Amino acid sequence: MAATRSLRVDLVVASDGDLPMGDIGRSRSLSIDFQRPEWSASRIANLKPQPDAVVAVDDSGVLIASLASTILGVATNPASSVAATRNKVQMRGLLASAGVSQPAFRVAGRSAVAAMAADLGYACVVKPRGLSASRGVIRVDNAQEAEAAEERIRQIVADSGGDPDEDLLVEAFVPGPEVAVEGMIVRGELVVLALLDKPDPLDGPYFEETMFVTPSRHAPHIQEEIVRVVGGATASLGLVSGPVHAEVRIGPHGVVLIEVAARPIGGLCGRALTFGLLGESLESVIIRGALGMPGAGTDSAVAATGVLMIPIPEAGRLIAIDGVEEALAVEGVTEFDQTIAIGRTVRPLPDGSRYLGFIFAIGISPDDVEHSLRRAHDCLIIAIEPGEVTPDSSTVC
Repeated sequence: MAATRSLRVDLVVASDGDLPMGDIGRSRSLSIDFQRPEWSASRIANLKPQPDAVVAVDDSGVLIASLASTILGVATNPASSVAATRNKVQMRGLLASAGVSQPAFRVAGRSAVAAMAADLGYACVVKPRGLSASRGVIRVDNAQEAEAAEERIRQIVADSGGDPDEDLLVEAFVPGPEVAVEGMIVRGELVVLALLDKPDPLDGPYFEETMFVTPSRHAPHIQEEIVRVVGGATASLGLVSGPVHAEVRIGPHGVVLIEVAARPIGGLCGRALTFGLLGESLESVIIRGALGMPGAGTDSAVAATGVLMIPIPEAGRLIAIDGVEEALAVEGVTEFDQTIAIGRTVRPLPDGSRYLGFIFAIGISPDDVEHSLRRAHDCLIIAIEPGEVTPDSSTVC
C-alpha cells in the first residue's frame, strides 16, 4: 500500500474476510473468497474502472491473481503453472521431468511415510503438499520418527483446514547451507533481484528460518549455479511473468532446488531489500513491473542489508518483549517491528506459522549486518506464559 501511494497508483485491496490492515486510507476494498478462485477472479475482473494489473502478495492469492489477469487480458502466469507452485508434489514431478536438480523424493499416502523414507534412505524430510514457510516440515532419521512425523503433519494439515488424508511429500535430506532467491520473470526470463544467505544452519528437525542477509557471500561460481538452477526451474514450471521467490540448498554435489513460489518473499522480509539510488522498495519494483512502468533500476541501494525473524521459543501466551530500545541502539539496526500483540497466544514451528517480529539492519558488509542482527536479538528478553494454544490457521506474518 505504501508503494502504491509513492507511485501515485490507485489501489483496490481484495481480501478474504477482515482486511489485514487497520487503515487503508483512500484505497478501496473488495471481499473475495480464496476457496472460490474462479468466482473471486471474476469479481476482481469486473471492477469499475477496470484494473490494469492484479498482484498477489502471498500464496493464497496467486491463483486468483492469475485467473483475474487472464480475464482482463493482462500479462500473467498460466493458472496451471501457478497451481503447480502451490502443490509441492506436482511441482516435484514437473521439475523431475525437466531434469532440474532437486532432492530425491517419494509421494506417500496414509501410513506410507516410513516405507517411502526407508526406500529413499534416511535422513529424510517430510512435508505437506500445500503449506508454506516451513510449516509442517519435519526431518526424520528413522522409522519411529517418520511415523510420528506423519501423524503430526496430518494434524497440522487438518488444523489449517486441509485434508489430513492427502498425500505427503518425502524428500532425501540434503545437507548444506540454504540460499533464498528473489527475482522477477520478465518476458519469460529470470531477472535476479537478490540472493539472500541464511547464516543459521537449517538441519532440522524443524526448519524455522531466522535470518536473511544479502548480498550473498558464496563464491561467484556457486552464485552462478544458483541462478542457473532457479532459472531452469521457473522455465520448467511455465512461469513467464511477475515476482518469484525460490529456496535452494548448496549440497555436497551442487545446488539443488527446494521450492519455487510465484510471489515475492513472505511478510515483512521484503523491507530488507531496496533498489536504485533512491532506495526503491521491492514492492515498488513489483508494481512497476506489473504496470509496465519504467523503473529506477534494480541495483542494490545500500552495500548490505538483512532481516532477522524473531522465533517463538515456546507455545503459550506472549507476556512481554523487553530490550527493544537496546536492540534499536545497536549500530546498523534500522527497525524493529513486533507482529504479535502482547497477550496473544503464540505457537512455534512446525505447528505455528508466525514470528514474534522482525529486526532490520544495514551495513558496509554482509558480515557487519549479521553481527548487528545477532547483537540486537541478544538484547531482547521474551516472556511467554507456557500453556496449550488453539491451532494456528493464520497466514505467515
